[in-house]
Amino acid sequence: MNRRHALKTAGTLGAGLIWSPSLLARLGRPGDLTRQAFGRDFIWGTATASYQIEGAVAEDGRTPSIWDTFCDLPGKIKTGENGDVSCDFYHRYESDLELLQSMQFSAFRFSLSWSRILPDGTGTPNEAGIAFYQRVLDACERLNITPYVTLYHWDLPQVLEDQGGWTNRKVLDWFAHYVEVCTQAFGNRVKYWMVLNEPVVFTSLGHFLGDHAPGRKGLKNFLPAVHHAALCQAEGARIIRRTVPGAVIGTTFSCAQVVPETDSPADKKAAGRFDALMNRLFIEPALGMGYPADAFPLFEKLERDYAQPGDMERLAFDFDFIGVQNYFRVVVKHTVFPPIIWGKEIKPEKREVPEDGITAMGWEVYPEGIYHVLKQFAAYPGVKRILVTENGAAFDDLKSGETVNDPQRIQFYQDYLHQVLRAKQDGVPVEGYFAWTLLDNFEWAEGYQARFGLIHVDFETQERTVKESGKWFREFLSKG
Repeated sequence: MNRRHALKTAGTLGAGLIWSPSLLARLGRPGDLTRQAFGRDFIWGTATASYQIEGAVAEDGRTPSIWDTFCDLPGKIKTGENGDVSCDFYHRYESDLELLQSMQFSAFRFSLSWSRILPDGTGTPNEAGIAFYQRVLDACERLNITPYVTLYHWDLPQVLEDQGGWTNRKVLDWFAHYVEVCTQAFGNRVKYWMVLNEPVVFTSLGHFLGDHAPGRKGLKNFLPAVHHAALCQAEGARIIRRTVPGAVIGTTFSCAQVVPETDSPADKKAAGRFDALMNRLFIEPALGMGYPADAFPLFEKLERDYAQPGDMERLAFDFDFIGVQNYFRVVVKHTVFPPIIWGKEIKPEKREVPEDGITAMGWEVYPEGIYHVLKQFAAYPGVKRILVTENGAAFDDLKSGETVNDPQRIQFYQDYLHQVLRAKQDGVPVEGYFAWTLLDNFEWAEGYQARFGLIHVDFETQERTVKESGKWFREFLSKG
């Protein structure tokens, strides 16, 4: 996620974003926040992504991904930086996982780099790339950390993008081969799998606005990318089901509570369109419901113009769980502007949120929003289990000597976890929580200035320092 995404999550076809205060005092709290309150089997982990942490972009046979190429384009990364080295997790994975364990987390969500495993995008696997992930799994096993593997977290091989990438229907074959290779290589060691990370984000920001890799723009790119990603979401899951006995299979969605600014019909309609885009576009096809054209007629084109015979049935898969990822809420009003997907940016001086209610990304801190999205997704009859697969915040942390003070982040996690617990006690089948993220890392178009990590990284020396928020988790998770 990035700041530009948050500021543009205003609305669709004439909707605009209004920031409003986060009134924490009125939030429903389910009592004391303790690990025991979540239950003995509740999963606690941190989440990461390959391009954001690994570095080593030209080592051991890896070829460029779309993010390597995108970072070289002038002006695309706010700070002019790239992921060439990042956190150097490729060489430091053992000590980083030891730090994860020291904070008492028992699960590690990470993604596989497609271009590290298949440098040509398809064809013969790269044994050196596979060996790296085997070493990561070895370290997880040694430390008693459960791996949760994401197959695709936005880093398509550039060689496939050169052939159209997600806009080319051949991506169904390319992705199927990639999943086959990954499950054959790691299926005997990995039980928990996630197919895609936030498909609405990489299709909209990468294929409509051009703000993320690969930088494509317009409906002619966005719509086919959406349909092909939705097909791959289900087909990838079917391959895992066929090739990995006992696999627990999910996929993840970027979610936000969407509310109209007023009760006017125009605001409600605008909010409904945005909800269809943000929250419904990929979950409902997976549940066999088709695309949400009832709220957003544009999506009729997906079936009419891009679906081939049998596609609508192929979109469905009975996932074992879904991943909900939440960072902010969206308050929508109808405007006279007719942007086709996203509303215009709201300038900072327009915000009405107190300074301490805004993250360094410009996102409103609104804990109750995660409660509402959990309730919304749990209401689907086909959703059996939910994991919060990402939740976190960037703040301007203060490092002093060996200490990194981040009291806002501690408060953020406490407030959001209260709302996760509230949802669980209200009957939502939420069974785990993954903090975003383990390490300060390359935050996509924001570069390295947006720090989400529980561990501070000095990107010049690669020195790691567990932040006070990481120490808070250590204390919280050790009592149970």
